[in-house]
Amino acid sequence: MKRLFVISSLFALAASPSFAADAVVMEPASAFNWTGLYVGGHVGYGFGQTDATFSAPNTPGFAATQDYDVDGFLGGVQVGYNYQMNSLVLGVEADFSGADINGGSDEINIGVRGDTYDTKIDWFGTVRGRVGYAMDRTLIYGTGGLAFGSVENRYLDGPDNSFSEKSTKTGWTAGAGIEYALDDHWSAKAEYLYVDLGNQTIDYGGSNTEFDNKFHTVRLGLNYKF
Repeated sequence: MKRLFVISSLFALAASPSFAADAVVMEPASAFNWTGLYVGGHVGYGFGQTDATFSAPNTPGFAATQDYDVDGFLGGVQVGYNYQMNSLVLGVEADFSGADINGGSDEINIGVRGDTYDTKIDWFGTVRGRVGYAMDRTLIYGTGGLAFGSVENRYLDGPDNSFSEKSTKTGWTAGAGIEYALDDHWSAKAEYLYVDLGNQTIDYGGSNTEFDNKFHTVRLGLNYKF
């Protein structure tokens, strides 16, 4: 009886690693799925160059261009939805950012009156499609769509006169990003967008200046998927 007990125990010990190995093989770790609604927030930095073109319609050939840098910080919120098919992820996202992106030109007429141009973007938003490739918890994507924002362009005609135009402009945006799922709900992302809000014109007397409002953004964000 004692010998039978020892032999049975040895068989049990020999078999236990096999059962453990079988258990590991039969229960593989499940891949992350990006499908679902999400909300989040972001912070970032905007930078670019505004092209201001002066012309006098009553004086053909009389035109000049002044280029100057704009930059500043931004922050806001986003909401979106993803749908995953194998490794392909399709999505749509809308976001809104408060911004302090601004800048101004050097003197336009040096030594005359100190005339300058300046530009300020108070806020902007986008509505974009997203197409991505998922590698489990890592998502690489391209994005593009509609952009809109509040833009103010101004011409300072010496120390006393100021001409400005402020309105909500629409345009387009395109970019790319990478997102990583920290767990089943939270993900972090880094994203680049190019934003073009179109042209804006200030008229004064028999002349005008047209401003080309475009800039780049780099943003870091955090999303919560439901």
